[in-house]
Amino acid sequence: MKLFSISVLFKGATSSKPNLLKAAYDLSSFSFFQRSSVQEFMAFTCSLIVERSASGSRSSVKEKDYMCHTYIRDDGLSVVVVADSEYPQRVAFSLIDKVLDEFTRLIDSSFWGTRSPDTIHYTGLDPYLAKYQNPREADALTKVQAEVEETKVILHNTMESLLQRGEKLDDLVARSEQLGDTSKAFYKTARKHNSCCKMM
Repeated sequence: MKLFSISVLFKGATSSKPNLLKAAYDLSSFSFFQRSSVQEFMAFTCSLIVERSASGSRSSVKEKDYMCHTYIRDDGLSVVVVADSEYPQRVAFSLIDKVLDEFTRLIDSSFWGTRSPDTIHYTGLDPYLAKYQNPREADALTKVQAEVEETKVILHNTMESLLQRGEKLDDLVARSEQLGDTSKAFYKTARKHNSCCKMM
C-alpha cells in the first residue's frame, strides 16, 4: 500500500480550471529521472478530476494500478489523494476530511481563488503524507481490523500445527513397540474422550 500525493485545489464557480493551492508528493518509488514527469502527470490528473466532478461529490477514479480519491465540497475546496489500488478507500477519505478541516481552519477562504502554492502558508500535507503511508497506524479502525486479522492467522497457524503434531503423535504411538496393547488402547480411548494426553 502506497500513498503518492495529496493535493488541495479550489474549484471556483466561474473559473473553468481549478486553482492548485498546495500539494505534497512521495515519489520515492519512482526512478529519479521519472519523478518530475510523474509529479506533473499527477498534478494534471488531479486538476482534471476536480474540473470534471460536481461540487459536493466524493469519487474514486481508477487508472491502471492507481486510485485517485476525491472530495469536492460545496464551497469548491477539494482534496485529491493519489494512492495505489490496494490503499483502503475509507482511510483515504478519512485523510481527505482531516486535510479539508485543517486547511479551512488555517487558510482564509478569500485566498483560495487567487493564491498559488508558493503563497499559501500551509505545512500540513507533508506530515499527513508521511503518517498515512501506513494506513494501519494512521487510522484506529484499520489498526484494530489488522490486529484481528493477524490474530485469526495466528490461531489458524496454531490449530494447523496442533493437527500436524497430533497426527505425528498418533503415528508414533501406533509404531511404538515398547508400549503394550493396554497402553495403546488407553491412549486411543483417552484421545476419543479428549481428557488425557493433551500435552503429548
